[in-house]
Amino acid sequence: GGGFGGAPGEPCVPVPGHGAGLSHRPPGMARQGSGAMLASGGLGFPPQNLARVVVWEWLNEHGRWRPYSAAVCHHIENVLKEDARGSVVLGQVDVQLAPYVIDLQSMHQFRQDTGTMRPVRRNFYDPSSAPGKGIVWEWENDNNSWTPYDMDICITIQNAYEKQHPWLDLSSLGFCYLIYFSSMSQMNRQTQRKRRLRRRMDLAYPLTMGSIPKSQSWPVGTSTGTPCSCPQCLLVNSTRAASNAILASQRRKLYPGAIRQSSTFTGGALWPAGTGTAAVAGGTTKGEGLRVPGGAFAPSQSVPNGAPLPGLNNLNRPGTQRGAGLGTRATVPPGVPALPVKNLNGTGPVHPALAGMTGILMCAAGLPVCLTRAPKPILHPPPVSKSDIKPVPGVNGICRKTKKKHLKKSKTPEDVVRRYIQKVKNPPDEDCTICMERLVTSSGYEGVLSHRGIKPELVGKLGKCGHMYHLLCLLAMYNNGNKDGSLQCPTCKAIYGEKTGTQPPGKMEFHLIPHSLPGYTDSKTIRIVYDIPTGIQGPEHPNPGKKFTARGFPRHCYLPDNEKGRKVLKLLIVAWDRRLIFTIGTSNTTGESDTVVWNEIHHKTEFGSNLTGHGYPDPNYLDNVLAELLAQGVSEATLKD
Repeated sequence: GGGFGGAPGEPCVPVPGHGAGLSHRPPGMARQGSGAMLASGGLGFPPQNLARVVVWEWLNEHGRWRPYSAAVCHHIENVLKEDARGSVVLGQVDVQLAPYVIDLQSMHQFRQDTGTMRPVRRNFYDPSSAPGKGIVWEWENDNNSWTPYDMDICITIQNAYEKQHPWLDLSSLGFCYLIYFSSMSQMNRQTQRKRRLRRRMDLAYPLTMGSIPKSQSWPVGTSTGTPCSCPQCLLVNSTRAASNAILASQRRKLYPGAIRQSSTFTGGALWPAGTGTAAVAGGTTKGEGLRVPGGAFAPSQSVPNGAPLPGLNNLNRPGTQRGAGLGTRATVPPGVPALPVKNLNGTGPVHPALAGMTGILMCAAGLPVCLTRAPKPILHPPPVSKSDIKPVPGVNGICRKTKKKHLKKSKTPEDVVRRYIQKVKNPPDEDCTICMERLVTSSGYEGVLSHRGIKPELVGKLGKCGHMYHLLCLLAMYNNGNKDGSLQCPTCKAIYGEKTGTQPPGKMEFHLIPHSLPGYTDSKTIRIVYDIPTGIQGPEHPNPGKKFTARGFPRHCYLPDNEKGRKVLKLLIVAWDRRLIFTIGTSNTTGESDTVVWNEIHHKTEFGSNLTGHGYPDPNYLDNVLAELLAQGVSEATLKD
């Protein structure tokens, strides 16, 4: 699931005070015919006798309905036609969804390895809308991969795109974003952060005819409209979903003459295949995972008519082979996914019971259950005594603290802007990419910002990069930022002056520990520890006066103790002093808003492995982070100053 990082996911908060810059919609964007403003209101269903597009959606932890892909929706619809009260194994069409099962009777998605349950719904849209045409709009997240928008947003973007609107304001849908089709980008109206977006063609979603069936949002018997969340009901519902999935597997004719390898598991396991201890029925060991074959055969195997299926009649049945094979090695068929039961050492009664119950049900259904160890990331080094912790050679001190900087008020915004630009007498007939009006016309901020000496038609060229903007637009951009005396070109990101950020107060520690990182066996390790407490947002933050959270602190990060690693550390200290390492925003992993998040300078938080992508070995990391620091205006030249 996860949240939207810097894309739709933050509530649209009215910004106090008009004329405060880009937090307020530029007046040029409200002009007739220049863009699309959305009328509030939901998406109406088409008439009953027309075809409708079906999109299955699941409810994430932030109350937003997220669409399944078109391929998954076709699969669900096909199962629905056969058995409206059955179960859908999502891994059969998408190997990444191997742990998930939808129980059509209770309309819930069930994750087999953790026991997590989420409501699902069958939603309907017009066949002429984006899902009916197979059009998907996506935004680029912090991992440089693409995330699809919620379906109502996707449809809205496509409608504006088809009508050739140059831009789209999503505020009436509750999101503080502007979509620019010319640059295919999305801009946060409060922070001005831009992300790329893209439009791609995919499979069209399935069509259906006839009346809309009665909603099945929650299990029968609940009168409040919300599911009961007591441990007993969760266990019953989860177990029912698991047993339905098993019965559905049996119904798929896993019998002689009709052997068909499930496509769930083609393409390899979720974790490396291997061998493990043979399972006693329903038994699991702490830290172990379940391997559940989708069928008893590899894709290349075939079974002659009438031949019994090995393993389906006696393997792991309760009461048979109890204890047999403990201590022996069992071969796991190729292509079988590992489903790690993560919560066996948890304190709650639900998940351990569920894991055991799932195992028992699968064994009872005659499905082979093998145990394997799912690899765990090695986040921290072995314990280090205080006497073994040393200062980093060539780096002064072991700790930096930051407090809220009181911004220097000596220079007016006009002085700052004029310092970095040269006036252009005859501007070209091009767009000002801040207000989207032509440079030869007045700034879109005319009438919103009025400053003596700065006429709305004045155009300036930035000294280093040469990009041109209305002076009034640059002034609006500066007023909407950190007002720290620096300016950043919105086109090429060139920095003028010393850029500072909005990182909350905290502490940065750094020292040497006597352990080596993977890929750097000849070097010791630099450990950085960041600690930021919760607090109240300041005027430079998204919601001044509101509390912000600080999850996961102290955060431990690691660098190799070599020449380049020490250089990166020195530059990170500069970035910390300039309040650039963290900011307050919306978490890309949890979707929580008003929380401390990383600020586009990647750190390695996994010490002894690279399972999450935030560890070692990673031969390009040091060069990549140097480039990210440079993009924030922190270069080697700053160390010589």
